[in-house]
Amino acid sequence: MFENLQAQPADKILALMQAFRDDPRADKIDLGVGVYRNAEGITPIMRAIKSAEHRLWQEQTSKAYVGLAGDPAFADAMIRLVLNNAVPRENIAAAATPGGTGAVRQAFEMIRLANPDVRIFVSDPTWPNHLSILKFMGVETVAYRYFDSQSGGVDFDGMMADLGALRKGDVVLLHGCCHNPTGANMNLVEWQAVIDLLNDKGAVPMIDLAYQGFGDGLEADAKPTRMVASQVPECLIATSCSKNFGIYRERTGMLMAVSRNADATALNQATLAYLNRQDYSFPPDHGARLVSMILNDSALRADWTSELEEMRKTMLGLREQLAGELQRLSGSDRFGFIAQHRGMFSRLGIDPEKVEKLRADHGIYMIGDSRINIAGLNRETVPILAQAIVDVGA
Repeated sequence: MFENLQAQPADKILALMQAFRDDPRADKIDLGVGVYRNAEGITPIMRAIKSAEHRLWQEQTSKAYVGLAGDPAFADAMIRLVLNNAVPRENIAAAATPGGTGAVRQAFEMIRLANPDVRIFVSDPTWPNHLSILKFMGVETVAYRYFDSQSGGVDFDGMMADLGALRKGDVVLLHGCCHNPTGANMNLVEWQAVIDLLNDKGAVPMIDLAYQGFGDGLEADAKPTRMVASQVPECLIATSCSKNFGIYRERTGMLMAVSRNADATALNQATLAYLNRQDYSFPPDHGARLVSMILNDSALRADWTSELEEMRKTMLGLREQLAGELQRLSGSDRFGFIAQHRGMFSRLGIDPEKVEKLRADHGIYMIGDSRINIAGLNRETVPILAQAIVDVGA
């Protein structure tokens, strides 16, 4: 039977990771994989996580199952972190998931259950796994313009024109902050215009919020999501704790479903539990337990918030340094948008041939569309990258 299986296309990011590992050059630079790294190239365990783990080791007395939707304390803590009373608690259903990817997948499953003929509008570009999962599930996707490669900003006019084709019951996938892969974000005026259009068309927003705290801070990064949730009849919010808590391997995420009233919330909650049961039964608890411990303890939360701010400001500093270095070397402000982008990623607007030349000649690895992970740099490697970009004529 299994001889009938067809080879699946390789994941470009995973393939790039392997190529980087196989490269023997000592001065190679990895800007592909989307994890935060400090100046020493290490993805650190945050101080608050370490403290919470030590406390959990001392206090936990059982590893029994928690529940199909995960620990209610985790749901309450994450809802407060993301929505902060923007929506009444009784209007929010929530379930823990294996990472942000699990939340995204469960959101797509819930959407398909509600409307098998749904169309999901997806930004061009978007995180590649969005499209991969939707293709695997057989869900129709419609691309909407998002990134202006000339300015390095949002093509808002193009976006609104494409979303004008929305029909009632369609879903629009939006990045809550720190757009992946471009780093370009809408401002609040533009978010409001999108909300008004969604309500006018009767379309449902789905927000992927994977980087809260990595852009302009925890509260500012959550503001667009809170605006959406408080102004539309219903929406889905997929969240991840991988980046802002640094617990990538613990696979800690949550899907929230915001609805009109408590009756709708009850149905949504039962549906989320049902979907978890079908896909993986009980979600992982270790990372979720650590997150809820931190968010519910004032000292741990203060330490976590402080370290998260250090990480955010480090990335902003690297952005400003890279933009300045490129301006100095090239005599052009073409790459000035790098300092305006937010989060871990920026798309540089370099063609694939020059991206390949950066890899072959300089040992600099980035995705073929020229997306770079800012957190893969440090103050010593920024000048090396800038010089290489100028050398290849980008």
